[in-house]
Parts: sequence; structure tokens; C-alpha cells
Amino acid sequence: MFGLSMWEIVVVVLAILLLFGGSAKLPEMARSLGKAFKEFKKAVKDVQSDVANDDDTKPANEQRSDDKNRPV
Repeated sequence: MFGLSMWEIVVVVLAILLLFGGSAKLPEMARSLGKAFKEFKKAVKDVQSDVANDDDTKPANEQRSDDKNRPV
């Protein structure tokens, strides 16, 4: 994007945050971002464990719905 790499964009965004947000707000914003990532990772882990539990509880002889209509 605009010939800038990802790291250059991050540096520009951080500089803008320092200029307009002030240095006092930066730790608070970083803390909020960290909490958001933690919640997101927890939600992903919960979904993965739910999917794994669903796979474990299905009977081995259960057929998929599209397999039932296929001729043998």
C-alpha cells in the first residue's frame, strides 16, 4: 500500500498516536489492545475445544447427509 511495508505503516501509526493521543494515553491503549487479543485467543480456543468435543461425541458409523442419497 503506497509503497510502504507493514513495519513502516506501524511506525507511522505509532507516531500519529504519540502526536495526537499523547504519551499518557498510549499505555492505556496498549493495555486495552492486549486485553482484546487475550479475549480473542480465549474465544478461538473455546470454539476449537467445542469442535473437538463435537467430533469426539459423534458415533463412528454416522454417515454424512450427502452419502445417504448416493447409490452404492
